[in-house]
Amino acid sequence: MTATPDAAPILLEARALSYYRQDEPVFGPLDFSVRAGEVALIEGDNGSGKTTLLRILAGLLHVDDGELHWRGRPWRREEHLGDTVFLGHHLGLKSDLSARENLQVAAGLYGTRCGRHVDGALADVGLAGYEDEPVRRLSAGQKKRAALARLLLLPATLWLLDEPYANLDRTGIDLVNRLLAEHSSSGGAVLVTSHGAVSFLHGEPKRVRMHA
Repeated sequence: MTATPDAAPILLEARALSYYRQDEPVFGPLDFSVRAGEVALIEGDNGSGKTTLLRILAGLLHVDDGELHWRGRPWRREEHLGDTVFLGHHLGLKSDLSARENLQVAAGLYGTRCGRHVDGALADVGLAGYEDEPVRRLSAGQKKRAALARLLLLPATLWLLDEPYANLDRTGIDLVNRLLAEHSSSGGAVLVTSHGAVSFLHGEPKRVRMHA
């Protein structure tokens, strides 16, 4: 990843963002921004709120204090869900559905990226020939690839990735890096947590440091 020029538009901006659990601070106040074309690495100790931050941005949790802005306007959860896609430890796949059916459900909810279709996305992540296999029969790495195909298919600008390298071999790691590079070079942005991302990303990613 190469450095993003400061002239690139800011997509997401957080100002004094805080989150509490049972009145105890999980993180914050936190200030950061993510520009078009940036890959930002979220850093922090275990329990520092890295996953919680991603879940807030994915619309799964509500902000307690502070402000979020998307493209210069206040972030409204119900308006911006299609602008982000979240890939977490739970991959969001229905085990009794096939990889193709899972992606068709996602596309029905959020639409598809221009020029993309389900089978092409699955082929691009190495699942050609496994389109109709029930997810429960796939290996852990293949399940992760099916979830990565959702990133390619959906039109979201901001990818929220929680440990995307988990359960992947070196070929899978290279796949993730390629997807990050292609998405950022096309004007998308990524917020990622990873214990190993620094050694795999090309160039120096932007860093967002969690603190309470």
